[in-house]
Amino acid sequence: MTSLSLHVRDYDATRDGTPVVLLHGFLGSGVNWHSIARRLNEAWPVLVPDLRNHGQSPHATAMDYPAMAADLAALFEARGIERAVLVGHSMGGKLAMEYALRHPDQVARLVAVDIAPVRYHHGFEAVFRALRAVDLARIASRRDADAMMQPVLETEGLRQFLLQNLEKTDAGWRWRIDLDILQAAVPVIQDAPPALEGRQFEGPARFLYGARSDYVTDAAEPLIRRHFPQAGLEAIPAAGHWVYAEQPQAFLEALWRFLERGEA
Repeated sequence: MTSLSLHVRDYDATRDGTPVVLLHGFLGSGVNWHSIARRLNEAWPVLVPDLRNHGQSPHATAMDYPAMAADLAALFEARGIERAVLVGHSMGGKLAMEYALRHPDQVARLVAVDIAPVRYHHGFEAVFRALRAVDLARIASRRDADAMMQPVLETEGLRQFLLQNLEKTDAGWRWRIDLDILQAAVPVIQDAPPALEGRQFEGPARFLYGARSDYVTDAAEPLIRRHFPQAGLEAIPAAGHWVYAEQPQAFLEALWRFLERGEA
């Protein structure tokens, strides 16, 4: 499998200590983790990659968890990382699971944020309709793009999140993401990590989820414990799916406790 060289934001990545690698979600980028990365960097070296087809990383038609895991393995090799803590939100959480199951000796601790190793059925149709509603040739600002998206997608916070993928170049406005590749990948991204088959990660693991989110349910707990027997589950009060953005302090405290004392 051909791996891609990912764009990575370093937060004192050469300092002593086990590095923490933060993995973003679908249609996001490493920028989403910036505030959390700065706080974690008070105690640990932190790396934040843009995953393939996202942010400033290269594009490729292959967009699945084994391909993303190969990219992460190449990153570990290039940086000489023997073991790391993986913290992933949503799609990034599934990638963290995939990697821990395939390379357990390289994962010191695993944290999955508001995601379980199950297939989801949340629709992205409106999201991609909104993205495609933007006429790049007619906009002069992100505000113009937002106005084009609004009739299709009412949630302002979600629109602002998506608009982080819009950039201005000398040739005009463009999306950093490839809409065709990512829209075609939705069923694969929503599926369970394929490495679940016949594997366990026996290291410390924590599943942090939003108390107001429907992504991690009681029904998922037996499957989580089957493949991650040391897993602990913890709800972050008053948080939805975007746990670390909605309740950053409570999320950071829960994460810090797990990383510092290794609670499971």
